[in-house]
Amino acid sequence: MKISNMNVPGYAHGITEFPNKLKDRIFCRDPFILRAGNYYYLYRSVHERGIECLVSPDLLNWSEPVNVFTPPEGFHGKKDLFWAPECHYYKGKFHIFTSVWSSLTDHRCISVYRADNPLGPFEDIADGCVSPREWDCIDGTLYIDEDGLPWMVFVHEWTCMPDHVGAMAAARLSDDLTRLVSEPIRLFLATDGAWCGAGVTDGPFTGRTEDGTLMMIWSNFKKDGEGVSYAVGAAYSDNGRLDGKWIQQDTPVYCKGLKPEYEYEGGHAMMFYGSDGRLKMTFHAPNSHPEVYEHVHIYNVEELSDTVRLSERVE
Repeated sequence: MKISNMNVPGYAHGITEFPNKLKDRIFCRDPFILRAGNYYYLYRSVHERGIECLVSPDLLNWSEPVNVFTPPEGFHGKKDLFWAPECHYYKGKFHIFTSVWSSLTDHRCISVYRADNPLGPFEDIADGCVSPREWDCIDGTLYIDEDGLPWMVFVHEWTCMPDHVGAMAAARLSDDLTRLVSEPIRLFLATDGAWCGAGVTDGPFTGRTEDGTLMMIWSNFKKDGEGVSYAVGAAYSDNGRLDGKWIQQDTPVYCKGLKPEYEYEGGHAMMFYGSDGRLKMTFHAPNSHPEVYEHVHIYNVEELSDTVRLSERVE
């Protein structure tokens, strides 16, 4: 499968101690893992303190966190700092896409920060907001199309929809990733999936299978008896492009109870390749629990013709 951040070069970081263990539950919501050279970089929000990164040589042992973006004096974000930071390697630079509630727009917006290496320091390159300023937008992710052009796939939040049904959207980015250069297109609605039980469209991440199918994993709340629980679904485009008709898979990729060992609800997933050459997926679970905090889960992944399937857990 072709995904973002393949074959990213390594960078000297000077980190030699990795005291945090995956098996001990590394706290994180909306995890994003970038592999650069022989190391993995896990990005997470620490709210008003900014964005952190933990480094690992093997996915099992992780460093103490390094702050890679600290809000500067007079920062425009006024609350919800920060949502779902993810780091993409593009044209020799590292770019963090993340979301804040901005005083510039009085909406949730997506910001883009750039650095020369995966541990920063990152600096704002998009004047605080790259998403449509009249919308609530979160969870921006970078997609490079079949012509090599950059797009941002993102969430048009249910919070600003009159019927509270969110959408997945996409728009072309400028070559320097600082602004949108096209009007957004709607890909699908939160209610398009048969398994979906809410108006939420979280955490898009795209990949192209070996046969050329463009697919996306994303999250919503699955119908679960009398209630709903957070889950990861999959969809694919019928023409292999963002502007195709997106077909929703009937069964989630991950949800509580799908297999006996899936004991928690969880979601907001992304994929990356390990040093073993295997495709992997990470997400947080549980999403909410009275006794267990949300933490990083990593699974190996099997690629199918138009979707993916989880195999054994990395632990």
